[in-house]
Amino acid sequence: MTENKEKTTIVLFSGELDKAIAAFIIANGAAAYDQEVTIFFTFWGLNALRNDEQAVVKKGFLETMFAKMMPRGPNKLGLSKMNFGGMGPKMIKHVMKKHNALSLPELIELAKEQGVKLVACTMTMDLLGLQKEELMEGIEYAGVAAYLGDATDAKVNLFI
Repeated sequence: MTENKEKTTIVLFSGELDKAIAAFIIANGAAAYDQEVTIFFTFWGLNALRNDEQAVVKKGFLETMFAKMMPRGPNKLGLSKMNFGGMGPKMIKHVMKKHNALSLPELIELAKEQGVKLVACTMTMDLLGLQKEELMEGIEYAGVAAYLGDATDAKVNLFI
């Protein structure tokens, strides 16, 4: 007989550093308690999954403009409050390092190691012109129906 694990799902809609860090801290905590965890990345939350380096892909004009305007990867996300022209994220990263807290890229890697399911919303990818080659490895691609399948059985569903 297989044991049914408790489930947690998180929709990461925000592309802001502090909110992404919170989502991954919660996800890693739930995974550490042996829960099945899914993070569904949609709209600006997809920026946390972008590669730092620019991928060579063919895009139309609007998709190219979106790509230029959006932050590329977890190291480039701004803060939701007190961004201070880019100084806010540097200050937060400094304070986190001082307190031996994991950085967002480290939290993402830990989540992967713990089996957290990272799912990029394919509809949003189409809308924003993002392609698989532009996102990090080790993630899944699905639509809202797949997320809802996970969320239906979850005791905890968060929207960040």
